[in-house]
Amino acid sequence: MHKSLTVIALCLSAAGMVAPAHAQSSGTLQKIKDTGTITVGHRESSVPFSYLDANQKPVGYAMDLCAKVVDAVKTELKMPNLQVKYQPVTSQNRIPLMQNGTIDLECGSTTNSVARQQQVGFSVAYFITSVRMGVRKDSGINDIGDLDGKPVVTTTGTTSDQLIKENEKGRTINVKNIYGKDHADSFLMVESGRAAAFVMDDILLAGLIASSKNPSAFEIVGPSLRDEPYGVMVRKDDAPFKAIVDKTLVGLMKSSEAEKLYDKWFMKPIPPRNVNLNFPMSPALKAAFENPTDKGVE
Repeated sequence: MHKSLTVIALCLSAAGMVAPAHAQSSGTLQKIKDTGTITVGHRESSVPFSYLDANQKPVGYAMDLCAKVVDAVKTELKMPNLQVKYQPVTSQNRIPLMQNGTIDLECGSTTNSVARQQQVGFSVAYFITSVRMGVRKDSGINDIGDLDGKPVVTTTGTTSDQLIKENEKGRTINVKNIYGKDHADSFLMVESGRAAAFVMDDILLAGLIASSKNPSAFEIVGPSLRDEPYGVMVRKDDAPFKAIVDKTLVGLMKSSEAEKLYDKWFMKPIPPRNVNLNFPMSPALKAAFENPTDKGVE
């Protein structure tokens, strides 16, 4: 039986019917070399990590970091004219698109978790976030217990909704979980009153609030449900490609370059509306820069 399955798999691969076979068997670097193209997965509303500016161009902190990775790949493969393609992804499809070879690296706001490491690989962490709640200031919500009986939104494919129930106070309340297709859609539900709170990474909430029509109407409340590391997502068990990604990011962290990029996106006005998130680097992120790690959160 096992021999038959192997023969079938080889036949399908030879016929080009297994999409990710090239990327997984020969590696991402070989795939890039053979196709003359590297495909970068990006988000459309993960401010300030990876989002579209006024010209619909993907920009952000993660995009700048990944641009350095792309440069390193060009150098490694001696391909200065390597074509760079950009592929929008969502929380729901980012892992499948990595697994099937559509994208070569994902530059957004993806939490490196032990569970996800069963499916994909991650670079060293380039950001540490805390999961909290974004609410309207007139909502009367200050803590998890205040969510009892209320609709709570989070983005499809994220880790946030499960954290409510895992919290001690969350175990005794009942919330109606609703889901936005992306972060902008989720925030719109709070903005329009369809949801009482948006449970999400604090920095993403800060970006959405700062970019909203009336930033003073919203606030971030409650305790941290969990601290989570963000990493550049790559294919699982692709050590040569991950080594280039990690070497590039660690080099930026050990120099002043990563700190300068952080300052650019978190402490200064950013496009498209020139808002300033005024989000100083946390002690946890400073520690991650000093001692880079790809350890995932449980």
